[in-house]
Amino acid sequence: MTGLRYVYAVCRPFGAALQSQLRGVAGDPPRLLNHHGLIAVVSHVPETDFSEEALRARLEDLDWLAATARAHQQVIDALTVVTTPLPLRMATVFRDDSGVRVMIEEREDDFRRTLDRLEGRVEWGVKVYVEADPESAAQPAQPARRAASGRDYLRQRRMQTRAHEDRWARAEELAARLHETLSSRADDTRLHAPQNPALSGAAGRNVLNAAYLVRRDVSEEFVEMVDRAKDDVPGIRVELTGPWAAYSFAGEETTREEDTGTREKGAGPVEEDAGEGT
Repeated sequence: MTGLRYVYAVCRPFGAALQSQLRGVAGDPPRLLNHHGLIAVVSHVPETDFSEEALRARLEDLDWLAATARAHQQVIDALTVVTTPLPLRMATVFRDDSGVRVMIEEREDDFRRTLDRLEGRVEWGVKVYVEADPESAAQPAQPARRAASGRDYLRQRRMQTRAHEDRWARAEELAARLHETLSSRADDTRLHAPQNPALSGAAGRNVLNAAYLVRRDVSEEFVEMVDRAKDDVPGIRVELTGPWAAYSFAGEETTREEDTGTREKGAGPVEEDAGEGT
């Protein structure tokens, strides 16, 4: 089959087979390209969509980006079940197999070091949100009481501000405590910028957006630690995602489906790594 080579990840050789029905980007099954004792997981994609010029135009098509991100993520998820992949950026494309081999040779030492560090580990994501006042949210909406005077109005505003600040302080305290606890069970951590609710579509304000690199053999304990924190403080929501391939610890700006907004809203950028190719 002709076409450009789309590279999902680099990993060490593994014995288990990928799912027979697995399809990658553009519907092509992924295959394994072995070079210098490393495996590049690749599939064929049409030049009409993935040449440099075509890809630049596709950036404007959010539906196409979402579908591409989902297909990319499906391959990474399948790899994570059978090995420890080092995921590459979405839309890493080369002209042919030779271009992929040159990329492996140029980055071989970095790949091996990173794979050694990630071996037997997965990424878990934890987010903490401040929700709306649980008491007011549970009550039917009622017209606000008209202030009897300017002083009464200011008193109402101070009470509302104080309640909001108290919830925010409790959320920050929980987030700091939770991050410290989870970090004790992780080999590495990353603190990401809080998510913009207008882009993510998530309810509430994000006060913790963290990734944790965790050994597979302690992942169950890690998940239990997060579960115990979920109901600690009313009005505070804790969300756990994973296990993922170690995107946040791969050493380059990789993108998983959740980060591109395909599980949320919006879509992140797609970059093309031309190498010897396009």
